[in-house]
Amino acid sequence: MSQSPLAPHVLLVEDEPAQREMLAYNLQAEGFRVTQASDGDEGLSCLRDDPPDVLVLDWMLPGVSGIEICRRLRARPETRSLPVIMLSARSEEVDRVRGLEIGADDYVTKPYAVAELLARVRAQLRRVRPSTVGQVLEYADIVLDAETHRVTRSGQLLKLGPTEFRLLAALMEKPGRVWSREQLLDRVWGRDIFVDTRTVDVHVGRLRKALMALGGDDPLRTVRGAGYAIG
Repeated sequence: MSQSPLAPHVLLVEDEPAQREMLAYNLQAEGFRVTQASDGDEGLSCLRDDPPDVLVLDWMLPGVSGIEICRRLRARPETRSLPVIMLSARSEEVDRVRGLEIGADDYVTKPYAVAELLARVRAQLRRVRPSTVGQVLEYADIVLDAETHRVTRSGQLLKLGPTEFRLLAALMEKPGRVWSREQLLDRVWGRDIFVDTRTVDVHVGRLRKALMALGGDDPLRTVRGAGYAIG
């Protein structure tokens, strides 16, 4: 199934094969890129090697438990804000409270409706990657509409190529954050595409030109030795 490099990435850690495959199929059908893990140790390896946008995590897992994985994520600055949706057959309120207190952002009791889980995944994405769910992003006088694929500045329509559009969306999702060239390559081009980091510089230059074509200051910031940011 062909997907955009900007397709939101969901890591699904679930030890029941039938349930994992069913969830993965439905997530992929909705346009998500899905990585699957069948136990806690594999889940931790996937988190390290290919960080997701959202983690769907079963409570009871072979090896490292879902609760322990969540605890470790919240203890590390780089994963502290990663959205975690906990799945569990434990329906008691005390278990739900424990899951949320340990750091899960949402708690879904088994059995659940797939449509409900998909809605909860999208709700978490609206928080961390709004452009992937059709949200409108705004920074200063720049407005990016992810659904209509239009960018305006001071109300005037700008002409951006598809790569420049994806690059701007990534930068506008987190104004002020400095992205390294390698991070932008993963985010905009995709992990499976092998291009030189200098390609990022070329497209940032094109994006700058497009953003300033109708006047206005340069909103992009180059941080020597670190990367690029907007704002």
